[in-house]
Amino acid sequence: MEKTPPNPLVIVKVGSTFEALRAERGDFENWIADGLDTQALPILVIDPRRGDTLPDAEAVSGVVVTGSHAMVSHREPWSETTAAWLAQLVAHDTPVLGICYGHQLLAHALGGEAGNHPAGVEVGTVTVTLEEAAATDPLLRGLPAQFPAHVVHWQSALRLPEGAVRLAGNDHEPVHAFRIGKHAWGVQFHPEFDGEAMRGYIDLLADDLASAGVDPAALRERVGPTDAAAGLLGRFARIVEAHHGS
Repeated sequence: MEKTPPNPLVIVKVGSTFEALRAERGDFENWIADGLDTQALPILVIDPRRGDTLPDAEAVSGVVVTGSHAMVSHREPWSETTAAWLAQLVAHDTPVLGICYGHQLLAHALGGEAGNHPAGVEVGTVTVTLEEAAATDPLLRGLPAQFPAHVVHWQSALRLPEGAVRLAGNDHEPVHAFRIGKHAWGVQFHPEFDGEAMRGYIDLLADDLASAGVDPAALRERVGPTDAAAGLLGRFARIVEAHHGS
């Protein structure tokens, strides 16, 4: 009897990087797929902005929602449709990882709130500190108590949904990671960024950062390796593989 192929691990593309970076290094979905590094599951990229159909929860093994230069608080129709779909996935216990925009959208989808961060932009390589709850979290357990991560965001998950568990933060951003349900996570930082991508963002946003009172040159000097943060993509893929096989 022919074996049924596994359901795909879906990357939901809700944004694109800058053209200058995309031309040289590919786009968000390429960076994420490289980090997931799954040989067991096919990768399927879906873009709800262009009207792609979001599949039933039963038809996917897991989902990663990318970052975006859009804003969750603008509540674009494609974004609200994706939010409703994410709520269905969480109810179905489908593994979900939301990154930056995806993190904020997941919070919004489950009854939290996303909007402009009251302290403004956070960009560069920053230190993220784990909460006590991370010690037993399937995705974050075993990570260093503090680790560097790449960030670029003007908005934030201002209020988490009821029942969500805060897993990590720092002085600027109190919610750098959270879990809702058993297998759905949001991370405000970018595990898919490497140092070259982070420096590219700082350079391309230099005028906006300077206008916000931030020194791009100082940020660029502080860009460094983020191995622990980057490893979360592979960790998530292993969770999806195990969940799919259970």
